[in-house]
Amino acid sequence: MMEFTDALSALHLLRPWWCLLLPLIALLWWWWRRRTTHGGASSKHIAPHLDQALRVGSRTHRRFTPIDSLALLLVFLVLGAAGPTWSRIPNPMVTQTAPLVVVLKVSEDMLAQDIPPSRLERARHKIEDLLETRSGASTALIAYAGSAHQAVPLTDDPGLIRPYLEGLAPDVMPEPGDAAADALAMAEDLLADSPVPGAILFVTDGISTANRTAFINRDAGSTLVMLRMAPPNQATPVMDEIDAEQVDVSADGSDVAHLERLLAAAYQRALLDDDRLAWKDRGALMAIPALLLALLWFRRGWIVGTPVLLAPALLAPALLIGVSLAGMLTAAPVMAQQDATVTRRAAEQSTENPVISAITHAFLTPDQQGRWWMEHRDFDRAAQHFQDPAWQGYAMYRDGQYAEAAQLLGRLDTADAAFTQGLALIKSRQYRPAIDAFQTVLERDPDYPEGERNLALARQILDYVEETREQSDTGEEAGIGADEVVFDNESNRGEETQQTGDQEGGVLTADQWISALDTDTGDYLRQRFAVEAARGGQ
Repeated sequence: MMEFTDALSALHLLRPWWCLLLPLIALLWWWWRRRTTHGGASSKHIAPHLDQALRVGSRTHRRFTPIDSLALLLVFLVLGAAGPTWSRIPNPMVTQTAPLVVVLKVSEDMLAQDIPPSRLERARHKIEDLLETRSGASTALIAYAGSAHQAVPLTDDPGLIRPYLEGLAPDVMPEPGDAAADALAMAEDLLADSPVPGAILFVTDGISTANRTAFINRDAGSTLVMLRMAPPNQATPVMDEIDAEQVDVSADGSDVAHLERLLAAAYQRALLDDDRLAWKDRGALMAIPALLLALLWFRRGWIVGTPVLLAPALLAPALLIGVSLAGMLTAAPVMAQQDATVTRRAAEQSTENPVISAITHAFLTPDQQGRWWMEHRDFDRAAQHFQDPAWQGYAMYRDGQYAEAAQLLGRLDTADAAFTQGLALIKSRQYRPAIDAFQTVLERDPDYPEGERNLALARQILDYVEETREQSDTGEEAGIGADEVVFDNESNRGEETQQTGDQEGGVLTADQWISALDTDTGDYLRQRFAVEAARGGQ
Protein backbone atom coordinates (compact mmCIF):
# COMPACT_ATOMS: atom_id res chain seq x y z
CA MET A 1 0.00 0.00 0.00
CA MET A 2 2.92 2.33 0.74
CA GLU A 3 4.31 1.83 -2.77
CA PHE A 4 0.93 2.70 -4.33
CA THR A 5 0.44 5.88 -2.31
CA ASP A 6 4.00 7.04 -3.04
CA ALA A 7 3.52 6.46 -6.77
CA LEU A 8 0.13 8.17 -6.73
CA SER A 9 1.53 11.25 -5.02
CA ALA A 10 4.33 11.51 -7.60
CA LEU A 11 2.11 10.87 -10.65
CA HIS A 12 2.35 13.60 -13.31
CA LEU A 13 2.77 14.07 -17.07
CA LEU A 14 6.06 14.86 -18.77
CA ARG A 15 4.39 16.35 -21.88
CA PRO A 16 0.98 17.58 -20.69
CA TRP A 17 0.32 19.67 -23.81
CA TRP A 18 -0.71 16.48 -25.61
CA CYS A 19 -3.83 16.49 -23.42
CA LEU A 20 -5.11 19.45 -25.46
CA LEU A 21 -6.23 16.83 -28.00
CA LEU A 22 -8.57 15.19 -25.50
CA PRO A 23 -11.36 17.82 -25.89
CA LEU A 24 -11.15 17.42 -29.68
CA ILE A 25 -11.51 13.64 -29.38
CA ALA A 26 -14.46 14.06 -27.03
CA LEU A 27 -16.10 16.55 -29.43
CA LEU A 28 -15.73 14.24 -32.42
CA TRP A 29 -17.07 11.29 -30.40
CA TRP A 30 -20.11 13.30 -29.24
CA TRP A 31 -20.82 14.56 -32.77
CA TRP A 32 -20.68 11.09 -34.29
CA ARG A 33 -22.77 9.48 -31.56
CA ARG A 34 -25.41 12.24 -31.87
CA ARG A 35 -25.43 11.88 -35.64
CA THR A 36 -25.99 8.13 -35.55
CA THR A 37 -28.54 8.29 -32.71
CA HIS A 38 -30.80 10.71 -34.60
CA GLY A 39 -30.74 8.68 -37.77
CA GLY A 40 -28.15 10.74 -39.55
CA ALA A 41 -26.57 7.54 -40.85
CA SER A 42 -29.63 6.56 -42.91
CA SER A 43 -29.14 6.13 -46.63
CA LYS A 44 -29.96 9.13 -48.82
CA HIS A 45 -31.12 6.88 -51.68
CA ILE A 46 -33.76 4.88 -49.78
CA ALA A 47 -36.98 6.17 -48.29
CA PRO A 48 -36.85 6.39 -44.47
CA HIS A 49 -39.72 3.90 -43.91
CA LEU A 50 -38.09 1.38 -46.27
CA ASP A 51 -34.68 1.93 -44.72
CA GLN A 52 -36.09 1.22 -41.26
CA ALA A 53 -37.83 -1.92 -42.50
CA LEU A 54 -34.66 -3.27 -44.12
CA ARG A 55 -32.66 -3.02 -40.87
CA VAL A 56 -32.45 -6.01 -38.51
CA GLY A 57 -32.64 -5.28 -34.79
CA SER A 58 -32.37 -1.90 -33.08
CA ARG A 59 -29.30 0.31 -33.04
CA THR A 60 -29.94 1.12 -29.41
CA HIS A 61 -29.20 -2.47 -28.38
CA ARG A 62 -25.49 -2.01 -29.06
CA ARG A 63 -24.16 -0.23 -26.02
CA PHE A 64 -20.50 -0.23 -27.06
CA THR A 65 -20.06 0.91 -30.64
CA PRO A 66 -17.01 1.14 -32.92
CA ILE A 67 -16.83 4.90 -32.42
CA ASP A 68 -16.58 4.29 -28.65
CA SER A 69 -13.64 1.91 -29.06
CA LEU A 70 -11.96 4.32 -31.48
CA ALA A 71 -12.37 7.23 -29.08
CA LEU A 72 -10.93 5.24 -26.18
CA LEU A 73 -8.06 4.06 -28.35
CA LEU A 74 -7.20 7.63 -29.27
CA VAL A 75 -7.43 8.67 -25.60
CA PHE A 76 -4.89 6.01 -24.64
CA LEU A 77 -2.65 7.18 -27.49
CA VAL A 78 -2.77 10.75 -26.27
CA LEU A 79 -2.09 9.74 -22.65
CA GLY A 80 0.86 7.65 -23.77
CA ALA A 81 2.26 10.55 -25.77
CA ALA A 82 1.78 12.83 -22.74
CA GLY A 83 4.33 10.71 -20.84
CA PRO A 84 2.82 9.62 -17.52
CA THR A 85 5.45 8.99 -14.86
CA TRP A 86 5.66 8.31 -11.14
CA SER A 87 9.29 7.22 -10.61
CA ARG A 88 12.77 8.39 -11.48
CA ILE A 89 15.54 6.67 -13.43
CA PRO A 90 18.29 5.51 -11.04
CA ASN A 91 21.82 6.68 -11.73
CA PRO A 92 23.51 3.59 -13.29
CA MET A 93 26.92 4.74 -12.06
CA VAL A 94 26.05 4.35 -8.36
CA THR A 95 24.47 1.61 -6.29
CA GLN A 96 20.84 0.96 -7.16
CA THR A 97 19.67 -0.06 -3.71
CA ALA A 98 19.29 1.93 -0.52
CA PRO A 99 21.99 1.39 2.13
CA LEU A 100 20.77 -0.63 5.10
CA VAL A 101 21.92 -0.78 8.72
CA VAL A 102 20.82 -3.95 10.49
CA VAL A 103 20.53 -3.47 14.27
CA LEU A 104 20.36 -6.75 16.18
CA LYS A 105 19.43 -7.07 19.84
CA VAL A 106 21.84 -9.49 21.53
CA SER A 107 20.57 -9.99 25.06
CA GLU A 108 19.59 -12.86 27.34
CA ASP A 109 15.89 -12.61 26.51
CA MET A 110 16.73 -13.21 22.84
CA LEU A 111 17.73 -16.75 23.86
CA ALA A 112 14.08 -17.62 24.58
CA GLN A 113 12.97 -20.68 22.62
CA ASP A 114 9.36 -19.65 22.02
CA ILE A 115 10.52 -19.00 18.43
CA PRO A 116 12.51 -22.16 17.67
CA PRO A 117 15.35 -22.81 17.83
CA SER A 118 15.66 -19.46 19.67
CA ARG A 119 14.84 -15.84 18.96
CA LEU A 120 18.49 -14.97 18.38
CA GLU A 121 19.18 -17.97 16.15
CA ARG A 122 16.08 -17.31 14.06
CA ALA A 123 17.11 -13.65 13.80
CA ARG A 124 20.50 -14.73 12.42
CA HIS A 125 18.82 -16.88 9.78
CA LYS A 126 16.48 -14.06 8.74
CA ILE A 127 19.36 -11.58 8.43
CA GLU A 128 21.35 -14.06 6.33
CA ASP A 129 18.33 -14.58 4.05
CA LEU A 130 18.01 -10.82 3.68
CA LEU A 131 21.72 -10.47 2.87
CA GLU A 132 21.31 -12.92 -0.01
CA THR A 133 18.85 -10.51 -1.64
CA ARG A 134 21.22 -7.53 -1.31
CA SER A 135 24.13 -8.56 -3.49
CA GLY A 136 26.17 -5.45 -4.22
CA ALA A 137 24.19 -3.27 -1.78
CA SER A 138 25.75 -1.48 1.19
CA THR A 139 24.84 -3.11 4.49
CA ALA A 140 26.13 -2.59 8.04
CA LEU A 141 25.62 -4.55 11.26
CA ILE A 142 25.17 -3.11 14.77
CA ALA A 143 24.73 -5.20 17.92
CA TYR A 144 23.35 -3.90 21.18
CA ALA A 145 22.44 -5.01 24.68
CA GLY A 146 23.43 -2.73 27.55
CA SER A 147 25.64 -0.86 25.06
CA ALA A 148 25.63 -0.47 21.29
CA HIS A 149 28.56 -1.49 19.09
CA GLN A 150 29.27 -1.42 15.37
CA ALA A 151 30.11 -5.00 14.38
CA VAL A 152 30.58 -4.34 10.64
CA PRO A 153 30.59 -0.94 8.86
CA LEU A 154 28.78 -0.34 5.59
CA THR A 155 30.03 -2.87 3.06
CA ASP A 156 28.76 -4.28 -0.22
CA ASP A 157 30.20 -7.74 0.54
CA PRO A 158 27.62 -9.91 2.38
CA GLY A 159 30.29 -12.54 3.02
CA LEU A 160 32.07 -10.10 5.31
CA ILE A 161 29.04 -9.76 7.60
CA ARG A 162 28.21 -13.46 8.07
CA PRO A 163 31.16 -14.51 10.30
CA TYR A 164 30.59 -11.54 12.62
CA LEU A 165 26.86 -12.27 12.69
CA GLU A 166 27.57 -15.86 13.76
CA GLY A 167 29.90 -14.67 16.53
CA LEU A 168 27.27 -12.48 18.22
CA ALA A 169 25.95 -13.88 21.49
CA PRO A 170 24.88 -12.42 24.86
CA ASP A 171 28.23 -13.35 26.47
CA VAL A 172 30.00 -11.24 23.85
CA MET A 173 28.28 -8.05 24.96
CA PRO A 174 30.05 -6.08 27.73
CA GLU A 175 26.92 -5.52 29.82
CA PRO A 176 23.26 -6.56 29.82
CA GLY A 177 20.43 -4.13 29.19
CA ASP A 178 18.57 -2.40 26.36
CA ALA A 179 20.52 0.45 24.73
CA ALA A 180 18.26 0.63 21.66
CA ALA A 181 18.45 4.45 21.63
CA ASP A 182 22.25 4.35 21.40
CA ALA A 183 22.01 1.80 18.60
CA LEU A 184 19.55 4.04 16.74
CA ALA A 185 21.88 7.05 17.03
CA MET A 186 24.82 4.96 15.82
CA ALA A 187 22.82 3.73 12.80
CA GLU A 188 21.78 7.26 11.87
CA ASP A 189 25.41 8.39 12.07
CA LEU A 190 26.40 5.61 9.66
CA LEU A 191 23.79 6.76 7.15
CA ALA A 192 24.52 10.47 7.57
CA ASP A 193 27.19 10.56 4.83
CA SER A 194 25.29 8.29 2.43
CA PRO A 195 24.34 9.98 -0.89
CA VAL A 196 20.99 8.15 -0.82
CA PRO A 197 18.76 8.11 2.29
CA GLY A 198 19.01 4.62 3.70
CA ALA A 199 17.00 2.37 5.96
CA ILE A 200 17.45 1.04 9.49
CA LEU A 201 16.22 -2.45 10.34
CA PHE A 202 15.79 -3.30 14.02
CA VAL A 203 15.69 -7.04 14.68
CA THR A 204 14.39 -7.18 18.24
CA ASP A 205 11.75 -8.66 20.52
CA GLY A 206 10.82 -5.29 22.00
CA ILE A 207 11.85 -1.76 22.92
CA SER A 208 12.01 -0.67 26.55
CA THR A 209 10.13 2.38 27.83
CA ALA A 210 13.41 4.20 28.53
CA ASN A 211 14.10 4.29 24.76
CA ARG A 212 10.63 5.48 23.76
CA THR A 213 11.47 9.19 23.51
CA ALA A 214 14.51 8.62 21.26
CA PHE A 215 12.47 6.65 18.73
CA ILE A 216 9.46 8.97 18.69
CA ASN A 217 11.57 12.15 18.31
CA ARG A 218 14.05 10.73 15.84
CA ASP A 219 14.94 12.39 12.54
CA ALA A 220 12.76 11.08 9.71
CA GLY A 221 15.59 11.19 7.17
CA SER A 222 15.93 7.40 7.05
CA THR A 223 13.29 4.70 6.91
CA LEU A 224 12.81 2.69 10.11
CA VAL A 225 11.66 -0.93 9.85
CA MET A 226 11.32 -3.45 12.66
CA LEU A 227 11.40 -7.23 12.42
CA ARG A 228 9.45 -8.33 15.49
CA MET A 229 11.17 -11.37 17.01
CA ALA A 230 8.38 -12.18 19.47
CA PRO A 231 5.46 -14.61 19.53
CA PRO A 232 2.06 -13.24 18.48
CA ASN A 233 0.70 -13.31 22.03
CA GLN A 234 3.50 -11.12 23.42
CA ALA A 235 2.65 -7.41 23.65
CA THR A 236 5.15 -4.81 22.46
CA PRO A 237 3.51 -1.49 23.43
CA VAL A 238 6.51 0.77 22.75
CA MET A 239 7.07 -0.70 19.31
CA ASP A 240 3.42 -0.11 18.47
CA GLU A 241 3.76 3.59 19.32
CA ILE A 242 6.79 4.12 17.08
CA ASP A 243 6.25 5.45 13.57
CA ALA A 244 7.86 2.48 11.84
CA GLU A 245 6.89 -0.41 9.61
CA GLN A 246 6.60 -3.64 11.60
CA VAL A 247 7.03 -7.12 10.17
CA ASP A 248 6.28 -10.18 12.27
CA VAL A 249 8.73 -13.04 12.01
CA SER A 250 7.36 -16.04 10.12
CA ALA A 251 8.34 -19.66 9.63
CA ASP A 252 8.68 -19.18 5.87
CA GLY A 253 10.31 -16.46 3.78
CA SER A 254 7.29 -14.15 3.61
CA ASP A 255 8.74 -11.83 6.25
CA VAL A 256 12.00 -11.43 4.33
CA ALA A 257 10.05 -10.79 1.12
CA HIS A 258 8.02 -8.14 2.93
CA LEU A 259 11.20 -6.52 4.22
CA GLU A 260 12.60 -6.51 0.71
CA ARG A 261 9.54 -4.70 -0.62
CA LEU A 262 9.74 -2.12 2.16
CA LEU A 263 13.41 -1.43 1.40
CA ALA A 264 12.62 -1.11 -2.29
CA ALA A 265 9.87 1.38 -1.47
CA ALA A 266 12.30 3.35 0.70
CA TYR A 267 14.73 3.54 -2.20
CA GLN A 268 12.01 4.72 -4.57
CA ARG A 269 10.96 7.45 -2.15
CA ALA A 270 14.57 8.60 -1.95
CA LEU A 271 14.75 8.81 -5.74
CA LEU A 272 11.60 10.94 -5.89
CA ASP A 273 13.34 13.66 -3.88
CA ASP A 274 16.51 13.65 -6.00
CA ASP A 275 16.10 16.44 -8.57
CA ARG A 276 19.31 15.39 -10.35
CA LEU A 277 17.61 12.26 -11.74
CA ALA A 278 15.32 12.19 -14.77
CA TRP A 279 11.76 10.90 -14.60
CA LYS A 280 11.06 7.52 -16.19
CA ASP A 281 8.55 7.77 -19.05
CA ARG A 282 5.78 5.18 -18.56
CA GLY A 283 3.88 6.08 -21.72
CA ALA A 284 4.55 2.65 -23.24
CA LEU A 285 2.19 1.11 -20.67
CA MET A 286 -0.71 2.81 -22.44
CA ALA A 287 -0.06 0.45 -25.36
CA ILE A 288 -1.50 -2.50 -23.44
CA PRO A 289 -5.15 -1.33 -23.16
CA ALA A 290 -4.94 0.40 -26.55
CA LEU A 291 -3.84 -2.78 -28.31
CA LEU A 292 -6.65 -4.72 -26.65
CA LEU A 293 -9.12 -2.20 -28.04
CA ALA A 294 -7.49 -2.46 -31.44
CA LEU A 295 -8.29 -6.19 -31.53
CA LEU A 296 -11.98 -5.29 -31.82
CA TRP A 297 -11.33 -4.05 -35.34
CA PHE A 298 -10.77 -7.61 -36.49
CA ARG A 299 -14.46 -8.33 -35.87
CA ARG A 300 -16.65 -8.48 -38.93
CA GLY A 301 -18.74 -5.34 -39.36
CA TRP A 302 -16.87 -3.42 -36.66
CA ILE A 303 -16.35 -0.22 -38.66
CA VAL A 304 -17.18 3.43 -38.18
CA GLY A 305 -18.44 3.85 -41.68
CA THR A 306 -16.65 7.00 -42.84
CA PRO A 307 -13.17 7.23 -44.38
CA VAL A 308 -12.37 10.36 -42.32
CA LEU A 309 -12.53 8.48 -39.03
CA LEU A 310 -11.64 5.05 -40.43
CA ALA A 311 -8.08 6.12 -41.34
CA PRO A 312 -6.90 6.89 -37.79
CA ALA A 313 -8.56 3.68 -36.62
CA LEU A 314 -6.40 1.68 -38.98
CA LEU A 315 -3.25 3.65 -38.17
CA ALA A 316 -3.71 3.54 -34.41
CA PRO A 317 -2.58 -0.07 -33.80
CA ALA A 318 0.61 0.41 -35.83
CA LEU A 319 1.32 3.69 -34.07
CA LEU A 320 0.76 2.10 -30.66
CA ILE A 321 3.10 -0.76 -31.46
CA GLY A 322 5.78 1.74 -32.46
CA VAL A 323 5.32 3.75 -29.26
CA SER A 324 5.45 0.56 -27.20
CA LEU A 325 8.62 -0.77 -28.80
CA ALA A 326 10.33 2.61 -28.65
CA GLY A 327 9.54 2.93 -24.96
CA MET A 328 10.73 -0.58 -24.13
CA LEU A 329 13.94 -0.32 -26.12
CA THR A 330 14.95 3.02 -24.63
CA ALA A 331 14.03 2.15 -21.04
CA ALA A 332 16.84 2.62 -18.56
CA PRO A 333 17.91 -0.10 -16.10
CA VAL A 334 15.50 -0.41 -13.19
CA MET A 335 16.10 -0.89 -9.50
CA ALA A 336 17.69 -4.10 -8.34
CA GLN A 337 14.94 -4.83 -5.81
CA GLN A 338 11.89 -3.83 -7.79
CA ASP A 339 10.50 -7.20 -8.89
CA ALA A 340 12.59 -10.00 -7.43
CA THR A 341 15.86 -10.69 -5.73
CA VAL A 342 19.20 -10.44 -7.52
CA THR A 343 19.98 -14.08 -6.84
CA ARG A 344 16.65 -15.32 -8.18
CA ARG A 345 16.85 -13.25 -11.36
CA ALA A 346 20.38 -14.43 -12.06
CA ALA A 347 19.26 -18.06 -11.69
CA GLU A 348 16.33 -17.53 -14.04
CA GLN A 349 18.61 -16.19 -16.76
CA SER A 350 21.17 -19.02 -16.50
CA THR A 351 20.00 -20.50 -19.82
CA GLU A 352 19.02 -18.42 -22.85
CA ASN A 353 15.80 -19.27 -24.64
CA PRO A 354 16.60 -19.93 -28.33
CA VAL A 355 13.30 -18.43 -29.46
CA ILE A 356 13.95 -15.21 -27.55
CA SER A 357 17.50 -15.16 -28.87
CA ALA A 358 16.31 -15.44 -32.47
CA ILE A 359 13.72 -12.69 -32.01
CA THR A 360 16.13 -10.31 -30.32
CA HIS A 361 18.80 -10.82 -32.97
CA ALA A 362 16.23 -10.18 -35.70
CA PHE A 363 14.67 -7.02 -34.29
CA LEU A 364 17.13 -5.52 -31.79
CA THR A 365 20.57 -4.02 -32.23
CA PRO A 366 23.45 -5.35 -30.10
CA ASP A 367 23.25 -2.32 -27.79
CA GLN A 368 19.50 -2.81 -27.35
CA GLN A 369 20.10 -6.46 -26.48
CA GLY A 370 22.71 -5.37 -23.98
CA ARG A 371 20.23 -3.00 -22.34
CA TRP A 372 17.72 -5.87 -22.14
CA TRP A 373 20.22 -8.12 -20.38
CA MET A 374 21.14 -5.24 -18.06
CA GLU A 375 17.50 -4.94 -17.00
CA HIS A 376 17.45 -8.66 -16.26
CA ARG A 377 20.63 -8.44 -14.15
CA ASP A 378 22.76 -10.64 -16.46
CA PHE A 379 25.75 -8.30 -16.70
CA ASP A 380 28.08 -10.81 -18.33
CA ARG A 381 25.79 -11.26 -21.34
CA ALA A 382 25.14 -7.55 -21.40
CA ALA A 383 28.87 -6.88 -21.71
CA GLN A 384 29.10 -9.41 -24.53
CA HIS A 385 26.31 -7.70 -26.50
CA PHE A 386 27.17 -4.05 -25.95
CA GLN A 387 29.09 -2.24 -28.68
CA ASP A 388 28.98 1.10 -26.89
CA PRO A 389 32.25 1.06 -24.89
CA ALA A 390 30.77 3.13 -22.04
CA TRP A 391 27.91 0.72 -21.42
CA GLN A 392 30.14 -2.29 -22.05
CA GLY A 393 32.59 -1.06 -19.42
CA TYR A 394 29.80 -0.43 -16.93
CA ALA A 395 28.38 -3.93 -17.53
CA MET A 396 31.86 -5.42 -16.93
CA TYR A 397 32.11 -3.46 -13.69
CA ARG A 398 28.73 -4.73 -12.47
CA ASP A 399 29.78 -8.28 -13.41
CA GLY A 400 32.94 -8.07 -11.32
CA GLN A 401 35.38 -7.79 -14.24
CA TYR A 402 37.11 -4.84 -12.62
CA ALA A 403 40.46 -4.94 -14.41
CA GLU A 404 38.85 -5.29 -17.85
CA ALA A 405 36.34 -2.55 -17.09
CA ALA A 406 39.03 -0.13 -15.91
CA GLN A 407 41.13 -0.76 -19.01
CA LEU A 408 38.19 -0.23 -21.38
CA LEU A 409 36.81 2.86 -19.64
CA GLY A 410 40.27 4.43 -19.53
CA ARG A 411 40.07 4.95 -23.29
CA LEU A 412 37.00 7.19 -23.02
CA ASP A 413 37.03 10.91 -22.33
CA THR A 414 33.79 11.37 -20.37
CA ALA A 415 33.32 12.06 -16.68
CA ASP A 416 30.96 9.08 -16.32
CA ALA A 417 33.56 6.72 -17.76
CA ALA A 418 36.29 8.05 -15.47
CA PHE A 419 33.99 7.73 -12.44
CA THR A 420 33.17 4.09 -13.17
CA GLN A 421 36.85 3.44 -13.89
CA GLY A 422 37.70 4.80 -10.44
CA LEU A 423 35.16 2.50 -8.81
CA ALA A 424 36.57 -0.49 -10.70
CA LEU A 425 40.11 0.40 -9.64
CA ILE A 426 39.02 0.67 -6.01
CA LYS A 427 37.42 -2.77 -6.25
CA SER A 428 40.65 -4.19 -7.68
CA ARG A 429 42.66 -2.47 -4.89
CA GLN A 430 44.55 -0.14 -7.22
CA TYR A 431 44.17 2.91 -5.03
CA ARG A 432 46.65 5.32 -6.63
CA PRO A 433 45.22 4.88 -10.16
CA ALA A 434 41.74 5.23 -8.62
CA ILE A 435 42.71 8.60 -7.15
CA ASP A 436 43.93 9.69 -10.58
CA ALA A 437 40.63 8.55 -12.11
CA PHE A 438 38.52 10.54 -9.63
CA GLN A 439 40.72 13.59 -10.18
CA THR A 440 40.03 13.19 -13.90
CA VAL A 441 36.30 13.14 -13.14
CA LEU A 442 36.50 16.51 -11.40
CA GLU A 443 38.66 17.94 -14.17
CA ARG A 444 36.04 17.00 -16.76
CA ASP A 445 33.04 17.93 -14.60
CA PRO A 446 33.76 19.84 -11.35
CA ASP A 447 30.14 19.40 -10.21
CA TYR A 448 29.98 15.67 -10.85
CA PRO A 449 27.81 13.97 -8.16
CA GLU A 450 29.88 12.00 -5.63
CA GLY A 451 33.11 12.94 -7.41
CA GLU A 452 34.72 14.80 -4.51
CA ARG A 453 33.41 12.32 -1.94
CA ASN A 454 34.86 9.29 -3.73
CA LEU A 455 38.17 11.09 -4.26
CA ALA A 456 38.39 11.77 -0.53
CA LEU A 457 37.50 8.16 0.28
CA ALA A 458 40.14 6.82 -2.12
CA ARG A 459 42.79 9.03 -0.52
CA GLN A 460 41.68 7.93 2.94
CA ILE A 461 41.93 4.26 1.97
CA LEU A 462 45.40 4.76 0.51
CA ASP A 463 46.63 6.57 3.64
CA TYR A 464 45.26 3.79 5.83
CA VAL A 465 46.88 1.05 3.73
CA GLU A 466 50.25 2.79 3.72
CA GLU A 467 50.11 3.51 7.45
CA THR A 468 49.20 -0.10 8.23
CA ARG A 469 51.98 -1.34 5.98
CA GLU A 470 54.53 0.87 7.73
CA GLN A 471 53.41 -0.29 11.17
CA SER A 472 53.56 -3.95 10.20
CA ASP A 473 56.98 -3.70 8.54
CA THR A 474 59.37 -5.92 10.54
CA GLY A 475 62.37 -5.21 8.41
CA GLU A 476 62.39 -8.49 6.58
CA GLU A 477 60.43 -7.12 3.62
CA ALA A 478 62.72 -4.07 3.50
CA GLY A 479 65.80 -6.29 3.27
CA ILE A 480 67.32 -5.15 6.56
CA GLY A 481 66.72 -8.31 8.61
CA ALA A 482 69.44 -10.07 10.59
CA ASP A 483 71.91 -12.20 8.68
CA GLU A 484 72.18 -14.70 11.54
CA VAL A 485 70.22 -15.47 14.72
CA VAL A 486 72.15 -17.19 17.56
CA PHE A 487 70.59 -18.39 20.83
CA ASP A 488 73.02 -18.34 23.81
CA ASN A 489 73.44 -21.49 25.86
CA GLU A 490 75.66 -20.25 28.69
CA SER A 491 73.98 -22.45 31.32
CA ASN A 492 74.77 -25.60 29.27
CA ARG A 493 71.14 -26.70 29.32
CA GLY A 494 69.70 -28.23 26.25
CA GLU A 495 71.46 -28.28 22.92
CA GLU A 496 73.15 -25.33 21.34
CA THR A 497 71.43 -24.41 18.09
CA GLN A 498 71.97 -21.88 15.34
CA GLN A 499 69.56 -20.56 12.74
CA THR A 500 70.58 -18.61 9.66
CA GLY A 501 68.50 -16.09 7.84
CA ASP A 502 68.47 -18.28 4.73
CA GLN A 503 67.05 -21.31 6.55
CA GLU A 504 63.67 -22.34 5.14
CA GLY A 505 60.77 -22.08 7.54
CA GLY A 506 62.46 -19.58 9.78
CA VAL A 507 59.86 -16.89 8.98
CA LEU A 508 56.14 -17.58 8.54
CA THR A 509 54.67 -16.62 5.21
CA ALA A 510 51.57 -14.43 5.04
CA ASP A 511 49.35 -17.43 4.31
CA GLN A 512 50.82 -19.40 7.21
CA TRP A 513 50.34 -16.44 9.54
CA ILE A 514 46.71 -15.97 8.54
CA SER A 515 45.96 -19.71 8.89
CA ALA A 516 47.43 -19.64 12.40
CA LEU A 517 44.96 -16.97 13.59
CA ASP A 518 42.01 -17.87 15.78
CA THR A 519 38.94 -17.83 13.50
CA ASP A 520 36.41 -17.46 16.33
CA THR A 521 34.90 -14.03 15.72
CA GLY A 522 33.09 -14.22 19.06
CA ASP A 523 36.34 -13.85 21.01
CA TYR A 524 37.41 -10.98 18.79
CA LEU A 525 34.09 -9.17 19.20
CA ARG A 526 34.11 -9.73 22.95
CA GLN A 527 37.53 -8.08 23.31
CA ARG A 528 36.71 -5.26 20.93
CA PHE A 529 33.34 -4.47 22.50
CA ALA A 530 34.92 -4.49 25.97
CA VAL A 531 37.53 -1.95 24.86
CA GLU A 532 34.86 0.24 23.28
CA ALA A 533 32.69 0.05 26.40
CA ALA A 534 35.65 1.06 28.54
CA ARG A 535 36.20 4.07 26.30
CA GLY A 536 32.58 5.11 26.56
CA GLY A 537 30.83 2.91 23.99
CA GLN A 538 32.39 4.49 20.94
